[in-house]
Amino acid sequence: MLLMRFLRNRDGGAAPLLALAALPLMGFVGAAIDFSRAAAVRTSMQAALDATALALSKEAQNLSGADLGQRAHDTFFALFNRPDAIGVAVTHQLSVPEQGSFVLKITGSGSVDPVFTKLLGQNQIAFSATTEVLWGIKRLNIALVLDNTGSMSSSGKMTNLKLAAHNLLDTLKNAAKQPDDVKVSIVPFAVDVNVGTAHVAADWIDWTDWEAANGTCSSTSYSSKSSCQSHGKIWTPHPHSVWNGCVNDRDQNNDVNNTAPGAGSATKFRAHQAANCPVPIMPLSNDWTALNAKIDAMTPTGNTNVTIGLAWGYQLVSPVAPFYAPPTAPDLDKVIVILTDGENTQNRWTSSSSSIDSRTSKVCDNIKAANIKLYTVRVIDGNGTLLKNCATKPSMYYDVDQAIELSSVFSSIAQNLANLRIAK
Repeated sequence: MLLMRFLRNRDGGAAPLLALAALPLMGFVGAAIDFSRAAAVRTSMQAALDATALALSKEAQNLSGADLGQRAHDTFFALFNRPDAIGVAVTHQLSVPEQGSFVLKITGSGSVDPVFTKLLGQNQIAFSATTEVLWGIKRLNIALVLDNTGSMSSSGKMTNLKLAAHNLLDTLKNAAKQPDDVKVSIVPFAVDVNVGTAHVAADWIDWTDWEAANGTCSSTSYSSKSSCQSHGKIWTPHPHSVWNGCVNDRDQNNDVNNTAPGAGSATKFRAHQAANCPVPIMPLSNDWTALNAKIDAMTPTGNTNVTIGLAWGYQLVSPVAPFYAPPTAPDLDKVIVILTDGENTQNRWTSSSSSIDSRTSKVCDNIKAANIKLYTVRVIDGNGTLLKNCATKPSMYYDVDQAIELSSVFSSIAQNLANLRIAK
């Protein structure tokens, strides 16, 4: 009878049920706290691993496996300070996916002692984290294509250009760890480019136009070959030794390409006795004294032909005749920096700015298609749209309103180029 009464009694029946239901709820709350602690420790580990990998990337490729492991251990534990983490271990792996490129992978693991989940039979909460840093130690071939036209004499442009160029060269010199890591060529340009009279006997110079314009007629009444010969007189070209070193645009479309000069005149560089001939170009070099001296020698003269400046910058970083730059390689970046302060005004064929602009656009396209990085700088005047479109990307175009800003612009470019040496 008592048993039956107990079974039929419903008083206070909810309390035991609630007590029983609270046990798993408390377990879930406790587990959440334990796993939250583990997640916080893992977050700290990830931050320490990231910082360790970045620090080691500056020297990892020069360390032995044992030294790199020790350096990774010491750096990580100097940054990771979580007493609640137990059994912490750090491993590393350095790989070279291609020449000049490196990948450093660092992995950390450990665990925390739980408080609540031990009641559920879990004695430890394990965690791990991984970081990976990719970088490249790049060699650099750089062509500085610099406007030497008459307008550069105004508003302090040439003075500030020289100062900025010297600073750029200093930055690049300091970025080189080995003598051949960084080489620079300089291309002063106006309507023409000066390749230097030392090449007077080179087989890649075409003298056809030069000989037609520079000589004497058997009758002093005529000053050109065509008029002289049309009147039955004898035209005698001047000796090539009086050539001033200037060349103008090659035949189209070689004028916008890096075509190696061959047997035909269309691929050769046409000698031209320009009245306003800039100082000679300087092929790729790591002679920093000579490079700085070349900058100092620049003098503003003549009209503007951006196309020929870019074409020669392209030629000087290309592995073709006549100057044979180093061939393309995974650990070599090729770069052209073009600076100008004016509209295109004259080339071999025309004084139409729009016609010359179309040639400039073509050489820019060809340079970028060859995977050569192209920076463009407009100083006060010039076709900003043309130059911005010419750059590899908009951020590599600089619009300078005052010549004094050139130092900061060239400093920015130089630092970008130096950063290519360790690019993460």
